[in-house]
Amino acid sequence: MLDTTVATRTQDVLDKLNIALQTGDVKGATALFTTDSYWRDLVAVTWNLKTVEGQEAVGEMLLHQLDKTCPDHFRLQDAECPVEEDGVTTAWITFETKAGRGWGLMRLKDGRIWTLLTALQELKGFEENRGKHRPMGAEHGAKKNRQSWTERREAEEASLGYDTQPYTVIIGGGQGGIALGARLRQLGVPAIVLDKHDRPGDQWRSRYKSLCLHDPIWYDHLPYIKFPDNWPVFTPKDKVGDWLEMYTKVMEIPYWTRSEVVNAAYDESAGTWTVEVNRDGETVTLHPTQLVLATGMSGKPNVPDFPGMVSFKGEIQHSSQHTGPDDWTGKKVVVVGSNNSAHDICAALWEADADVTMVQRSSTHIVRSESLMDIGLGGLYSEEALANGVTTEKADMIFASLPYKIMHEFQIPLYDQMRERDAEFYAGLEKVGFKLDWGDDGSGLFLKYLRRGSGYYIDVGASQLLIDGAVKLVQGQVDHFDEDAVVLSDGTRLEADLVVMATGFGSMNGWAADLISPEVADKVGKVWGLGSDTTKDPGPWEGEQRNMWKPTQQENLWFHGGNLHQSRHYSLYLALQLKARMEGLETSVYGLQTVHHLS
Repeated sequence: MLDTTVATRTQDVLDKLNIALQTGDVKGATALFTTDSYWRDLVAVTWNLKTVEGQEAVGEMLLHQLDKTCPDHFRLQDAECPVEEDGVTTAWITFETKAGRGWGLMRLKDGRIWTLLTALQELKGFEENRGKHRPMGAEHGAKKNRQSWTERREAEEASLGYDTQPYTVIIGGGQGGIALGARLRQLGVPAIVLDKHDRPGDQWRSRYKSLCLHDPIWYDHLPYIKFPDNWPVFTPKDKVGDWLEMYTKVMEIPYWTRSEVVNAAYDESAGTWTVEVNRDGETVTLHPTQLVLATGMSGKPNVPDFPGMVSFKGEIQHSSQHTGPDDWTGKKVVVVGSNNSAHDICAALWEADADVTMVQRSSTHIVRSESLMDIGLGGLYSEEALANGVTTEKADMIFASLPYKIMHEFQIPLYDQMRERDAEFYAGLEKVGFKLDWGDDGSGLFLKYLRRGSGYYIDVGASQLLIDGAVKLVQGQVDHFDEDAVVLSDGTRLEADLVVMATGFGSMNGWAADLISPEVADKVGKVWGLGSDTTKDPGPWEGEQRNMWKPTQQENLWFHGGNLHQSRHYSLYLALQLKARMEGLETSVYGLQTVHHLS
């Protein structure tokens, strides 16, 4: 039943905000926020991904942006009743700006705004052709020499990149590049996705055969087309690859396979890039205005250089090169690392009757998949959540509405529950000497991912192999290689036919250094992380993911990536920024990120 009192009080706050914004009363608007407030804006007001923290920062942002973006018409979403619980009122809202329309989520404390999420959804005059405005497809009537849909598509494919130039080039054709390509297609932005593999989805097909998504299906949908209701909860890698290939074709994404970027350079005077591409042996030069690196948030493989590696008689592979266990039955394998890939690879090798040893070099956060689904994700991404009216889109917005600054406060209690629920499991790991951690502040998996993108394993069975001793565990640092062994710093000698270096990846702007220049990579600075001043995420505090999905210090260069959830959700905001620039809209960026860390 609609609580009209709560709804009236909430709309009253929005009405006061509207009046203050309409009259340019920044002080009055600021007074509607609590002293410890957070306004997270996704492109709508700041033309950036920006969180301002506290009344003073809210006022400062409005002073700069109010006349430029004109946020207004804040109101409660139709048919969405505000909810009051534990002194906090949560309300779904809609709003408009000079350039577009958006929606978001607001939380009130004591009648004032505590957290506010404003997310741009569409640009006025440049809305997607969807719903009632979808294209007809068939052109009824009779007309001589007209082209069919397929003929028009074939003509476009033959011209784009040759006779006509794309406005945007996306380097990297995994889920990130594909999701962004789909968004830009629907917004009418000419774009080409470049990928070096033979087929879309090969990024997944080429990995070790036991790889599957550790995130559940409700978390992993792509834009526009959700996975079917009978799709597996955890998608095997080849099924992911097939879905991406199908999606690319159905969404008509201009996608160049067997296309590797040789180099890219920006012409400041022309405001365009020169991108040299080896397209299946043919050199093609593209001149886009915007360049997006969608090469994956993990960046380039990190392969340590230990003494003696050259003389090692066995085989050394990085985890990204490891295709599976089939050739290693009865052989001795050492896996250096203890995160997701290391555990998956160890389990698959054990199943193939290899003699497997894991080398743990530093502590790892482990959470059991079942507990993560029940406690960590169940309220937002599950069948139960859907039954409660929490769609994927709502779940994305709820998650996005939690300011990074205080997200750990929401996460710590969840991981405390998991630790209690699975106490016996963790005791078993500790008994065999596995070094566990829960993040620097006990906030667990999601904050570790957002801060550093590493240091965790979602357990789908490999941990029990360690507990049982089926996969051997040793602690220490690799010192050097002998001809037939890995030798640790304490002298421990591990004989091996194969060594898998599950040693992670570097910052994704390593690709910027390789493809463009080290100078541009340093100009942009570190990519990923929040500036939390925790392990592998140095301060100062940024408040948002560094350089992801937003303008960078290098004009017309963007970074896009992350897991399927992030590729789906944030591709919208990146696509809207690119579309606005293509159409010549005013895009005054507030809070362009300062570079604190070189590449």
